[in-house]
Amino acid sequence: MPYDMLNQQNNGILSCKSGGCSRECGNGTCSHGCSSASPNELPDEALVTLITKIVLEHLQAIQHPTFNDANPQTNAESTKSSPTQPKNHKHSYSVSPSHHPSEVVIAVGPAFGTGAAATINGLPHNQVLSEIKAGIEEEGMDIRILQVFKSSDVAVIGKEAADLSGSGIGIGIQSKGTAIIHQTDLQVLSNIELFPQAPLLTLAHYRQIGKNAAKYAKGDNVTPIATQNDPMIRAAYQVKAAIMHIKETEKADRSKKTIEITSSLHS
Repeated sequence: MPYDMLNQQNNGILSCKSGGCSRECGNGTCSHGCSSASPNELPDEALVTLITKIVLEHLQAIQHPTFNDANPQTNAESTKSSPTQPKNHKHSYSVSPSHHPSEVVIAVGPAFGTGAAATINGLPHNQVLSEIKAGIEEEGMDIRILQVFKSSDVAVIGKEAADLSGSGIGIGIQSKGTAIIHQTDLQVLSNIELFPQAPLLTLAHYRQIGKNAAKYAKGDNVTPIATQNDPMIRAAYQVKAAIMHIKETEKADRSKKTIEITSSLHS
């Protein structure tokens, strides 16, 4: 797996651990196109090229898996596995739209709590959900938690939450922590509030996201959440963000229905 080639250091700086390299792709023999400098020393353009090549190799491996001719039994067993099954959810079932106006729906992405256990900046998924729920409960609203499999796009996840919510207000969140407050009568690429810089979000932010969503559902006047804007954060986390997005997209399945989660996430 190309993931094994990547070792996250210093907030997402890439180090290659490919077999042909003596020091982080530093001897010029790396099969992934690295120069004589280590990725820690590569310019931005070369680093992006390296990341893109590894990502494309991984996507190609997914589309054209390599089978072990010497062990057909292993191949058969591997093809039976279901990577999209949420192993950490003890009870789940398909859902329908609600008609309870006091309800706010939280929808998580395909890899939330299963393909990953924490957001991009290390906040445990169960704590993130707990804070969002607490914010909603503080406003006296009911909660339903769903998991969306048809897309890894936070806008699609949030729109699904809003469409299934009795109040028409929903919260969508990816496994890396990007979040959105959506409304059922909006287009999918529109939103009420969007929180794109996941590395800067704290548990306090997620609690306020829950509170604001509940206030929108009640028709209250709402002050949008103020978050930090760091133009350098994308560069610092670009590798980790790309890997987490790939993992989430791998678990997406358009044929799989949205389910309701009736047990808590486990780290």
